[in-house]
Amino acid sequence: MTDLTADEARKIILRAQGLVGADGRRGGVHAMLRRLGAVQLDTISVLARSHELVSYARLGAVTRPKVERAYWHNPAQSFEYWCHAACILPIEHWPLYSFRRRAFRERRYRWHEVPDHVDKLLQQVRDEGPLTTADVGGGKKGGPWWDWSDNKIGLEWLLDIGEIACTRRVGWRRVYDLAERVVPADLLAEDLTDEECIVRLARIAGVALGVATRGDLVDFIRVKGRHAELLDKVLAGGAAGLVPVHVAGWPGKAPNAWAAPEALAEVPRGRHRTTLVSPFDSLIWHRGRTERAFGFAYTLELYVPRHKRVHGYFTMPVLAGGRLIGRVDPAREGGTLVARQVSLEPGLSPARWGPAVGDALREAAEWVGCDSVRVERAEPALASAILSATV
Repeated sequence: MTDLTADEARKIILRAQGLVGADGRRGGVHAMLRRLGAVQLDTISVLARSHELVSYARLGAVTRPKVERAYWHNPAQSFEYWCHAACILPIEHWPLYSFRRRAFRERRYRWHEVPDHVDKLLQQVRDEGPLTTADVGGGKKGGPWWDWSDNKIGLEWLLDIGEIACTRRVGWRRVYDLAERVVPADLLAEDLTDEECIVRLARIAGVALGVATRGDLVDFIRVKGRHAELLDKVLAGGAAGLVPVHVAGWPGKAPNAWAAPEALAEVPRGRHRTTLVSPFDSLIWHRGRTERAFGFAYTLELYVPRHKRVHGYFTMPVLAGGRLIGRVDPAREGGTLVARQVSLEPGLSPARWGPAVGDALREAAEWVGCDSVRVERAEPALASAILSATV
């Protein structure tokens, strides 16, 4: 068993996530997706959509069309499915989710009852080619976002069980096509057992997270019941290729975490990224892990009533010097990136860390096509230090 300080674990996590050194930028978006194992999708767009922000945080100002082409291309480079949440996944990971497709088929239910005409929808996709919800009468009944039409429910069910797949989007709509038309035949033919799926996904999650507790791994691949029991089995038996470690200050008796041996082989070196981080970035998507690894208590206040928000609607953590140093609630007004509210973590000096926040805002503004930055709410010393770095 390897003993790690909390600081050593944090550095390993940053390197695994592609946020330390030049290695994290090699190979562009394709390599980044494979390094992370999964990139979460979300409909909200403030500066950009989350899957674009994840790429930007690691690679810098890669053009947004280039990011889109790298994720969704013909032939398929990736597909959308359920990992930590709705995610973009490397196309070669298709066989690894057969355990989940089988589980969905057994349940015949997820969030909605499956409509009776699902077989007719499948035939329509087969006969007419790739479809969006617009081609089948729309995705909603007219109520809240989850009030799906029966056709939308049917298409999503077919995606859940692997009869159809989504390997590209048009106008943010999923394009549904037969899996046999868009997934390479060798991947379709690979028939893995549930245990084989969990072994390989545990390895992917462990490598992507750098250092991870059992709970972190569960959160990454979202397993429970018999599949969580399989995860415990493959961790204990070593089949996933992860080794037990003890991180000082992390909860639990030794060992209290897992790591890939190669992550422990050398000290992480190189320049740390200074950037805004999406709330749905895998660096911080597990809020408990974020606080444990970075000492950063983070809550996304999207769904908090306006008068109860502390930091803002879409607060983005600021990563600098290998630490999460503060928060920005961003917006755009024409050619101006507006920082509605900015704060540093308690005890941090505005003179020392304000310029790093300013650098993060200036670079993000340039990336989204803004030519100026305005700070609306911040302590005077912090606002001054930020603006001096954005001129």
